[in-house]
Amino acid sequence: MSHTLTIIQKQLKDTLKNKTVLIQFIMFPVLGIIMTKAIQIENMPENFFVNLFVTMYIGMAPLTSISAIISEEKEKNTLRVLLMANVSPMQYLIGIGSYVFFACMLGGVVFCYLLDGVTGTQRMLFLLIVAVGIVASMVMGAAIGVGSKNQMAATSVTVPVMMVFSFLPMLSMFNDKIEKIAKVTYSEQIRLMISNLENSGDYAKNLAVIFLNILLFGVIFFVLYKKIYRN
Repeated sequence: MSHTLTIIQKQLKDTLKNKTVLIQFIMFPVLGIIMTKAIQIENMPENFFVNLFVTMYIGMAPLTSISAIISEEKEKNTLRVLLMANVSPMQYLIGIGSYVFFACMLGGVVFCYLLDGVTGTQRMLFLLIVAVGIVASMVMGAAIGVGSKNQMAATSVTVPVMMVFSFLPMLSMFNDKIEKIAKVTYSEQIRLMISNLENSGDYAKNLAVIFLNILLFGVIFFVLYKKIYRN
C-alpha cells in the first residue's frame, strides 16, 4: 500500500508539470459542454453529443495519459528504480491507474451532468459504464507504455491504436461492416451500453467482451513488465 500511495503522490505532482497529459483530461469534457449547449438541431437524438464524445473520451484520454506516463518513466529509468525497490506489476499498475482513473472520472462526471431526460439511477449506471471503459482503456495504455522503449515510440503506437478504438464506435453507427468489426472492442461495447441507458438492458454480453479486452491487455502488460525486470 505504501508503494502504491507513493506512486499516486508522485503522479499528482508530475501532472501539473506535464501539460500534454493534463490536457487529455480536459479537452473532451470541454468539447462536450460546448457542442451540447451551442448546437441544437431538429430531430437530433437526445444526448447525441454526450454519447459521441464520452465514447471518444474513454478511448483516448486514459489510454494516451497512462501510456505517456509509463513510457516517460521508462525512458528516464524511473521505472527501473521502482523495480529495484521491489514494486510489483500490480502495485505499479494500481498506483498509476488509480491516479489516471480518478482524473478521467472527473470528466465522466461532467458528461453525466450534461445528460438530459434521465433518472438519478440511470446517471449512476452511466458513471459505472464510464468507469469500466476507463479501466479497459488504461490497461491497454499501460501495456503500450511498458512495451515502448521511450515516449516517442509509445506515441507512434498510441496514436493509431487510439484512433481505432475511439473512432470505431462512431463509424459503426453508419456502416454495418465496421459495426461487425467494432463489436469485439471495448469502446464499441461502451457505446452500445450508453446508447441503451434509458432501457436499462441486459449488459452481460457487453461486459463479457469488455472484460476479455481487459484480460488480454492485462496479460500483455504483466509479460512486458516482467521482461523489464529480467533485463
